[in-house]
Amino acid sequence: MLSKLLERLVARQLLDYLTVCKLLPDFQSAYWAYHSTETVILKVLSDILRAVDSGDLAILALLDLSAAFDTVDHAILLRRLDVSYGLGGPVHKWFVSYLGGRTQFVRCGKSSSNPASVLYGVPQGSVLGPILFLLYTADLIRIVESHGLLSHLYADDTQIYGFCLPASTASLQSRVTVCVAEVALWMQSNRLQLNTGKTEVLWCSSARRQHQIPSTLFMVGPDSVTPARSVRNLGIHIDSDVSMSTHISRTASSCFAVLRQIRSIRRSVTRPVLLTLVVSLVLSRLDYGSATLAGLPAKKLDRLQSVLNAAARLVFSARKYDHITPLLRELHWLRVPERIQFRLAVLVFRCLNDQAPKYLADDLRRVTDIDSRRRLRSASTTALIVPRTEHSTIGDRAFPVAATRTWNSLSPFVTASPSLQVFRRRLKTELFSRSFATD
Repeated sequence: MLSKLLERLVARQLLDYLTVCKLLPDFQSAYWAYHSTETVILKVLSDILRAVDSGDLAILALLDLSAAFDTVDHAILLRRLDVSYGLGGPVHKWFVSYLGGRTQFVRCGKSSSNPASVLYGVPQGSVLGPILFLLYTADLIRIVESHGLLSHLYADDTQIYGFCLPASTASLQSRVTVCVAEVALWMQSNRLQLNTGKTEVLWCSSARRQHQIPSTLFMVGPDSVTPARSVRNLGIHIDSDVSMSTHISRTASSCFAVLRQIRSIRRSVTRPVLLTLVVSLVLSRLDYGSATLAGLPAKKLDRLQSVLNAAARLVFSARKYDHITPLLRELHWLRVPERIQFRLAVLVFRCLNDQAPKYLADDLRRVTDIDSRRRLRSASTTALIVPRTEHSTIGDRAFPVAATRTWNSLSPFVTASPSLQVFRRRLKTELFSRSFATD
């Protein structure tokens, strides 16, 4: 217990030091306050949407490591902490003590193997282990940037992506291939192993430019990878035409499967328990990554709305054709479009109040940030500047555009909220009145 407490104190001091000195990699979103898998996907998908909107083709490569946390070399890690992060002297000695002297053995029944020293891997279940892994792999981002590409990491999941004109796809593919090869070489020299069998590549374009997407195989080490039509990235399915059709279909299918399981026990539990199960097992799936669906046609969102309707009918044991509005009102559930707006607005509030990743906050600009507008009447508001786009069906779906439009549509009473808790309450009230205004 004492060791865990000491570890947490060291982790807090280490994060404070890395944050103040700006040593944490900007595009590594794991184990960092206000960062999540959803913020990663929002950033990557927004970059892709904006590139496709401008007429470019985008490429996304998803890399995976094999047993990454178990293969970290202690000697390399300690040297990197000293040289790259300035953790020398007594601090370095503490980390030497923390990582050293550990042993492991295998027990089967009453028999045990001889203890063996642990020279690799961060301690399992530790608080410091994940942070040390981030520092160990931070150089990956610089390698990708040296090839003129973009990257984003979440723990051991690495995303590499870039854009080009349709006529330059061969050049971009060559750069990505060389970059992945160098990343694999770096991993090998640092005792990490790229799992080529799980590497995926996706070309993205608008629906009208799908014929311009190359079908050439990618070489990842000894393996050849065929470009996919859809990939699953941190739980979010991204299609080649960035339509999000696969994600909507898979989400609806998984939610209906859970609803069928809950329906089988509904007579054995009380309504409050039933409601808790639906919220935690169904609505959480429905809402995960929903901000990436902003700007999609209402017809596509109807599939997700049918999930919400089925969940409400299950809670009240209503029939299939019973009117759904009274049930949603009583549960105080927002409809799907408003649920998406809710998540976008909360993210904007966080961005404007230093409670969100910098890579999302930097894409939002206040009207007051423009010198030429400071004397206008609109400059006294909390309004944001809407970025320009070429196509409403693509560019308007990017986070900076969709989130800004959602924010600007809110009343000053909501946007001027003094805290996140107050903002969420006021926002829910306003969106709820909009959601059922015509019913």
